[in-house]
Amino acid sequence: MHFFKTLVLAASLLAGCLVSAQAQTIDVSGVKFQETLDFRGSKLVLNGAGTRYRAIIKVYAAGLYLPKKAETPEEVLAMVGPKRMTITMLREIDSPELGKLFTRSVEDNVSRTDFSKVVAGLVRMGQMFADEKKMVAGDTFTIDWIPGTGTVITVRGKVSEPYKEPEFFTAMMSIWLGKSPADRQLKEALLGKKAAVPGQSNN
Repeated sequence: MHFFKTLVLAASLLAGCLVSAQAQTIDVSGVKFQETLDFRGSKLVLNGAGTRYRAIIKVYAAGLYLPKKAETPEEVLAMVGPKRMTITMLREIDSPELGKLFTRSVEDNVSRTDFSKVVAGLVRMGQMFADEKKMVAGDTFTIDWIPGTGTVITVRGKVSEPYKEPEFFTAMMSIWLGKSPADRQLKEALLGKKAAVPGQSNN
């Protein structure tokens, strides 16, 4: 009888752990995003996550991590502390083309003055993606803002030298949070407002 009670208790504890583990992640198009993230000694929370569509085709899943929740692009950019955008591909795409699309989107979203300040960094970023040739479903890259260091991009485990220009992270975030975002529904999702569904897309 004692053994049976112990077995039931163990099963209950295991079930509780499984529920807890499930509650700590969010599924977006089959990609699991942790609700909290330990990053360089800081705890980041998932502000929002969604899917990037081109027409009805899923391209990638994206999640935005911040020190605390934010509802507007201005709040995101003004927030002090580390930040992370993480992207997981849902289909194969030419990496050089992805880098070009990012650069074009930045140009669409920042002033000429600000673009001139980050153009060298964008060229370096584009080359980093070009070196990868292709990205396939499951490949991940991150864009991190690290106070005192700058922006660091990691593509399939390869880490860039820091982009020290303070405007560079803002420019990269404009791809998803700017006035002409890559996907308006994804912008809403990253700001925690609603899930991204096939909608208006600019590139």
